[in-house]
Amino acid sequence: MKALVLTEANSLPVYQEAADPILAEGEVIVTIKAAALNHRDLFVTQGKYAGIRFPIILGSDGAGICDGKEVVINPALDWGDDPRFQGKNFQILGLPSNGTLSEKIAIPASQIYPKPHHLTWKEAAALPLAGLTAYRALFTKGRCTAGDRVLITGIGGGVALFALQFAKAVGAEVWITSSSDEKIERAIALGATGGVNYQAPDWNKQLEAAGGFDIVIDGAGGEGFGLLLKLCKSGARVVSYGGTIGAVPNFSPQILFWKQLEVLGSTMGTEEEFVEMLAFVAEHKIHPVIDQVFSLKDGAQAFQRMEEGGQFGKIVLKVH
Repeated sequence: MKALVLTEANSLPVYQEAADPILAEGEVIVTIKAAALNHRDLFVTQGKYAGIRFPIILGSDGAGICDGKEVVINPALDWGDDPRFQGKNFQILGLPSNGTLSEKIAIPASQIYPKPHHLTWKEAAALPLAGLTAYRALFTKGRCTAGDRVLITGIGGGVALFALQFAKAVGAEVWITSSSDEKIERAIALGATGGVNYQAPDWNKQLEAAGGFDIVIDGAGGEGFGLLLKLCKSGARVVSYGGTIGAVPNFSPQILFWKQLEVLGSTMGTEEEFVEMLAFVAEHKIHPVIDQVFSLKDGAQAFQRMEEGGQFGKIVLKVH
């Protein structure tokens, strides 16, 4: 079969022949119709991920055909027994096991689910990892309901956009931040009430003028994280699902305890949350936002697109 294979660190994956997957007990073969990238894939190519091995076929997101049925793949493997946190055997598809950036994949039968009928192959491929992450962060951890005021940082990435779409679907009011005025305008067109450019020196002051927030969904961390706490209403939930900017400096607990805030970490999600997420997407007829579509053989260009950081939505690879 053909696949995108990463053979060494600090390089782009190469489109080449790879061995067909071999079935283990309890596994099935999925013929991939479309796959999608996540920042996780890019970080692996840059050597910024633990447990990297070579050669490896990356990719956590995928949708395809299994035994004549249209399916999507849940990339969260071996969550464990406690729904509050993943167990020691938890892993994400695409490292250490081969992922979806290939024509076929062997996957435990328990990881495949019917594709929502309203989604195209490209949309279905864009959904799993970011959709699951956003669902758990927003609903399980953030407890979002109608009327909540939600702030989502770094709009344009897959998780942030799904969080926007999911929050709007339940009747929440959503505000967003971005380093791009164009992305802010596009998010408002999707239903955001407003947004600010976090490169402006007074971005937090602009948001203070908009009023406090019940929920903050953040995937960046960094110096701005402390300012997010100041934007919260008393009793708000701040959910962190990533740290692309890095450590949080000069964190002060005073505002945390005085406002009775909850700061919550969130990673991926359980099997039950994946099922709930698919049902939610189907019920509300949510269509994932797609940035660009590349063929599998042009996968290196897809990685370059992600590294540039200009995407608004998911980067998808057409396989079959």
